[in-house]
Amino acid sequence: MPLLDKVQKDMVDSMKAKDEQRLGTLRMVKAALQKQQIDSMKPLNEASEMQVMNTLVKQRRESADAFRKGGREELAAKEEAEIHVIESYLPSAPTEAEMQEAVSAAISEVGATSQKQMGAVMKAAQGRLAGKRVDGKLLSELVKQKLG
Repeated sequence: MPLLDKVQKDMVDSMKAKDEQRLGTLRMVKAALQKQQIDSMKPLNEASEMQVMNTLVKQRRESADAFRKGGREELAAKEEAEIHVIESYLPSAPTEAEMQEAVSAAISEVGATSQKQMGAVMKAAQGRLAGKRVDGKLLSELVKQKLG
């Protein structure tokens, strides 16, 4: 079932359950997916759906951090609640061990010896973790530790 259809079905369920917060988040997700579909002028494939969803999660994380720095804990909590709803539609995140293994394998595959080759290592590591929800910032830090 395409993600847009699943979100629409879950919106109906949220309306019936009178779950306003979940409904609002699902409406925002649906709007973002439809915008991407209209902008690309073709049906969304799984990769473009995941790209949109990852962007939404990243935006919510940045907003939550900004609210925390501004002393607005209630707004940060709202953003984090939205993150949990969005993440329920994403594949699972890799474990710490899986990420370490992927980075090590990528370094040996690329033959990297310095941080100048970080881009190639990142690309290879992301390829090994395909199908999982990878936090690019965390992956980047792991690569820096291993190469540094």
